[in-house]
Formats: sequence, C-alpha cells, structure tokens
Amino acid sequence: MAGHVSALALSHDRAALLESKQATREPAWVKALILTVALGFFFVFLLLPLFVVFSEALAKGWRVYADALLEPDALSAVKLTLLAALISVPLNLVFGVCAAWAVTRFDFRGKQLLITLIDLPFSVSPVVAGLIYVLVFSSHGWVGPWLIAHGVKIIFAVPGIVLATVFVTVPFVARELIPLLQAQGREEEEAAVVLGARGWQVFWHVTLPNVRWALLYGVILSNARAMGEFGAVSVVSGHIRGETNTLPLHIEILYNEYNFTAAFAVASLLALLALVTLVVKSWVEWRQGRQAGEEH
Repeated sequence: MAGHVSALALSHDRAALLESKQATREPAWVKALILTVALGFFFVFLLLPLFVVFSEALAKGWRVYADALLEPDALSAVKLTLLAALISVPLNLVFGVCAAWAVTRFDFRGKQLLITLIDLPFSVSPVVAGLIYVLVFSSHGWVGPWLIAHGVKIIFAVPGIVLATVFVTVPFVARELIPLLQAQGREEEEAAVVLGARGWQVFWHVTLPNVRWALLYGVILSNARAMGEFGAVSVVSGHIRGETNTLPLHIEILYNEYNFTAAFAVASLLALLALVTLVVKSWVEWRQGRQAGEEH
C-alpha cells in the first residue's frame, strides 16, 4: 500500500514537472525572435555606442589620446569628479543605513513620508534639483547673501557640486537595504538584545553580516551615479574650466568647441569607469547569489 502511494506521488510529481515545462515551452521562431530583439537592442544601444566612443577617442593615435587625458583642465575635472564621489558616497552610505534601519526596525509617525522622501530624487529632474540649490544658496537666494557675508560660497563652487551629487545619489543605498532588512525581519536582532548585546554590537555582529553585499551593491550604484551625474551639477557648477567642471561637464565643453577627439577621449575614461563598475557589480551579485545558496 505504501509503495502504491509512493508510486502515485512520484507519478504526480512527474506530471506536474511535465506540465510546467509545457507551460513555458514556446515555438522555435518565438524564441529566435525574442533573442534577436534582445541581442539587437543590446548591440545598437550599448555595444555600438561604446565601440564608437573608443574608436573616435583613438582615431588620431595614442599620443593625442594621452594628451587629451593629461591636459590640465581634464586632470582638474578628474580630481573634482573623484572628490565629489568620495564625499557624497560615504554621506549617502551613512544616511542609507540609518534610513533603512529606521524604516525597517522602528514604528513611528511619518515613516511613509520618509520612504517617499528617499525616492524623491527618482521623481524630480536633476536640473530641477540644481535650480532648487541655486534658489536657496545663490547670491540672490534665501540664505546665499548671509553665507557670502560670512565667506561661504556654495553655488559655482565645490560645495554646490557635492550637494547636487549627494541629492541625486540619496536613494541607492537605502533602496538596496530596505527590502532586504524587511525580508529578514527583527528576530535575530531581538534575540541578540535578549542575550545582552547593545545597539552597536547588534548592528555590527548581526545585521551588517547579513546585509554587507547589498550594502556594497548600493555603494557601487551610488558611486557610478555620482561620477556620471550631469544635470544637477551642470546647474550649480557655473562651468568654470579648471575649477568647477566635472568629467561630464568637461566633455560637453570639448564637444561644443568641436574638439571631438579630446571629448571622446575623456568620454572613454568615463566609459572605462563604468565598465569597472559593471565588473564589480557583477561580482557582488555573484557573491550575493552564492551566499544565498549557502544559507539554503
């Protein structure tokens, strides 16, 4: 009797597996069409522009390419881009961790408002964000005259660029951590507290090991956006060559001056940074998948 029941269960499982395979089975032409569309889109909109950037950058040889990257204004743009990223990313790391912790571990009035504010940079145009900073901190803005009277310059200076970069990169860390912390629940932290652990110990020894890859993933996305931001930074920078131009702004100036080779050379540097970011992102995703597999 037991053997008969086992055979029926096995037969049912095989039938269910066969039905699932049949439900996802498509004609060969449909598969070919979908694959062609996906690969065609990937080639036209991703690989082809990338190839054009590097081919145009190297069109006049390696010496011209190197001169474009080592030109003083280009080096200044590189330094400013890295500086803005080095300041904005850690700030958003701290904010993202605190915001995610507050949203997922505490119940308070205004929680939904906080979640909405985290997503605000996704819905507001970066240009509008830059204009807001100009209205607040410029010489004719709300607090600009007072700041200038005390020797503090925000707009058309490095602080304004950092503020704009911070704004556009706010959501990335928090948005990676919030779903993961919600899925994990509070049980492990509560157990640690019952055993006598303090708040920092709970975060460092319980929470952080569980979210470290998602945290790193958010940092990578935030850094990529910080280095490539154009709209908000363009509004607050003033386009002062050698002082307030980041790499995207420097590329725009070179292109408007019909210095196409130099523009594509600097653009290739941003493309290389994007490729490095993509490689690191893929590695983090692989580590996340491997860790999830080991836990199960």
